[in-house]
Parts: sequence; structure tokens; C-alpha cells
Amino acid sequence: MSGEIVIFGLSLSSSWGNGHATTFRALLRGLHAEGRRVLFLERRQPWYQENQDLADPDFCELRFYDEIPEALARYRDRLEDAEAVIVGSYVPEGQRLIDALDRLPLRQLCFYDIDTPVTMDLLDKGDETHLARRQMPRFDAYFSFSGGKVLDRLREVYGTPNPQPLYCAVDEGAYQPMEVPSRWDLGYLGTYSPDRQPGLEALLIEPARRLPQMRFVVAGSMFPGDIEWPENVERIEHLPPAQHAEFYNAQRFTLNITRAAMRRLGWSPSVRLFEAAACGTPIISDRWQGLDELLPEDRAVLIADGPDQVVEALTALPETRRQALAAEARRIVLSGHTGRARARELATQLALGAQSAPAAISAG
Repeated sequence: MSGEIVIFGLSLSSSWGNGHATTFRALLRGLHAEGRRVLFLERRQPWYQENQDLADPDFCELRFYDEIPEALARYRDRLEDAEAVIVGSYVPEGQRLIDALDRLPLRQLCFYDIDTPVTMDLLDKGDETHLARRQMPRFDAYFSFSGGKVLDRLREVYGTPNPQPLYCAVDEGAYQPMEVPSRWDLGYLGTYSPDRQPGLEALLIEPARRLPQMRFVVAGSMFPGDIEWPENVERIEHLPPAQHAEFYNAQRFTLNITRAAMRRLGWSPSVRLFEAAACGTPIISDRWQGLDELLPEDRAVLIADGPDQVVEALTALPETRRQALAAEARRIVLSGHTGRARARELATQLALGAQSAPAAISAG
């Protein structure tokens, strides 16, 4: 019988200002459906504690801790008995946590990077708050939400012995086509990021200026107050995951914009792609290497290099083409990018690691 999996993650309880919660929820629901037990340990932080939208999940055991020594003391037996202990990216004091875990006789110590290109940028700048470069060779597996040449770089530049792709996924039970009124011609869902803002300006705000008769929407927190939104762009400060499916279904098209580091390295699909596709909403995306391998251009996704292509899609694309794009993207995502599919991938890799790893890991 497979053992428990213990995960230290940024947040499962709150999706405010982070995409980690959505990714973890889909993965852990998939693991639960596969009969796996998960203990998720989340550090108490005021921002997330005050904005919880899933305080008591029914698909895993969620526990909170205040300090690293407290968590390790309280859960030491379960950590050492677990099939694997996984640390997620951006966990508070991640470097300290990883060092402390590495001193325990764990069966497998793994890392799940939901921000791999950003992590690489931080490491290259000497920022090791969440993960130290010296720690990367210590992991039995380094799971990355980016694939392709990112995995080669993890191995060759950072010395990670076993990098494995573990892309984001969608909970297919929560994201489905719905019969709701159409409210917007184009929408975007995402927390503000300075390196995504130029893409939002070019691919949504400028098209909104050119098409005043159409309706646009941007949902997400932390946007500065000095952005000049056109009158036909509706703003939603925060949209909890429970409302995501209806939000996508109310759009004729949804927009995907990728952070600069992820666009530069490629093979970094956002969870927005999977969610929108599962809802049957056609996607317009910025361009990055690897996207066409996931969703073929002009068959399952429209790729826009500037506002002209967005305006053309909104004004000239035949309805039959729009529906065909959505159908193909949905078929691809449901065939291999669900939380349950991702859970099987993780379970397979952990089983392989258990076969090849020594009985216990100890710090050298």
C-alpha cells in the first residue's frame, strides 16, 4: 500500500494573489481520486489567513504551522514515514526548511517548482531566500511546471540530478462548459505582474480602445491604481476559484499572458490555458516556445503578437472557427492535463524514486 505524501506549500487555503493554490487543489484532488493520502502543511501568514477561500478541504488533510521547528517536531513521525516529502516553491523560509528536512531520515525529499523560470532568475541574481543553489542536487526529484529545455538547464546548470515535468492541470469536475449569458468579448484572469503588464496593454487594453463597442474584463488583484482602463474594460479585484468556470464561460475569448522569464525559456503553460480550455472558451495567447506543442496554433489556440491579431479575432473570425478552436483545445486538455492525470504522473515518478533511492536520506 502506498504511503502518505507530505507537502509543504505556499498556500492551499487561499488563492488571493497566488496561483499556487489553484495548482495544488487540482493536483491534490487528483491524488485523492487515485486513493492517495496527502498532508498539506501551510505556514500561517496574515494575508492568506485573512483571505481564505478553502479552509477545510475534503480531499486532503490541511494543517497550519507558525515556525519550522514546530512543524518538524509535531509531524516528525509522519514526515519520516511518508513515501515522499515535497517542498513547493516560494514557501516562507524555504532554504531553512529544506536544510532542516534534509537532516531527517526521509524516504524521498522532492521539490515542486511552480515558478521554475522565475526561480532560475532569482538564483542567477543571488536571491536564495526560498531555495539555495547548493540544495538543488540534494533532491530525489525536482518537479517543474516548466518542461522542454528548462529541464536540461536544471540538470546541466544547476546540478539537479532528476528534473521531471509536472505541469499545471485543471480539475475537470469544476471546469466545464456552462449555459451562462455572454458578458464579455475578451477577458483576462491573473494577478498583476509588472512583466505581464506590457502584454496586457498590447493584447487587451489597446484592442479595447480600438473596439469601444465591445466588452472586456480584467479580473485579478494588486493592479496599481494609476492604470488608465478604457471605459469598456470591467475590473474585478478578486475572483475566487469557485467562480472561475462561470467567468470563462461568460467570455467569447479569454486571454493568456505569460511572465517574461517563462516566455523567454518556454514550455511554461499557465493554469489559465487548461481552465479555459476545459470550459470550452477559445484562447488567445502571447507567443512562447512550446505552446504549439501543447495547443497547436490556429487549431486549438490563436497566438497574437500584437493588438492587430486580437482585433481581427474579435471582429472577423467566423463563429464556426471559434467553436472549433474551443473544441480542439478542450479535447487535448481533457485527454492529458487534468488533475487526475497529473496525479498519476507524480505517483509514477515517486514510485520509481522509491525503487532507486536508498532506505533513508541523511545529510552529508
